[in-house]
Amino acid sequence: MLRVATVVDDTEAEGPGHRFALWVQGCSIRCPGCCNPEMFVIDGGSAMSIEDVVMRLASVTGIEGISVLGGEPFEQAEGVAEVVRHAKLRGLTVMIYSGYSLAELHDQGRTRPAINALLEHTDLLVDGRYDRDRPEPPPPAGRRWLGSTNQVMHFMTAAYSADDPQMHGANTVEVHWRAGRLMVNGWPLGAAALTKLRRGSGSDR
Repeated sequence: MLRVATVVDDTEAEGPGHRFALWVQGCSIRCPGCCNPEMFVIDGGSAMSIEDVVMRLASVTGIEGISVLGGEPFEQAEGVAEVVRHAKLRGLTVMIYSGYSLAELHDQGRTRPAINALLEHTDLLVDGRYDRDRPEPPPPAGRRWLGSTNQVMHFMTAAYSADDPQMHGANTVEVHWRAGRLMVNGWPLGAAALTKLRRGSGSDR
């Protein structure tokens, strides 16, 4: 079972190409200025079985990968590892966003094998706590899809590389209407600004 904040079946704003995006619920890191503070508490969102997530992923065509965000994916490593294992079996790439550093994850993996399993299935890992005092400038000066300059892209397999033009293209923000609510995702700074505007207007209440 996974605690899930939300799902977008097909997005171009959360990694290379068209991707299935899964936001997990719950994060104990709680970076100040995070654009998803509503995903901090573990009892938010909704419970989804691994089977239901995998079936939903399998129903989507025309995507090249899955991106898992949050919340903190590695705090639900057991369930997320199973989802991305199925994604890899379908030939999809896996991108994970984590507030933990790769060194911290390796350390945690000594006692939690699921963390190692999730890392083994990951093609592209974005790691590090979001630092609102060190915002990542927009491309071409900065890197795409990152929130702050201290965060690192780890190319865990040959699926992607730092010199891939996609890594330096223009950032995008997407607006989705889900179950009667407006959802904003994509470029962290732009998404945060639109989310603040949305909350100020009361459109999500």
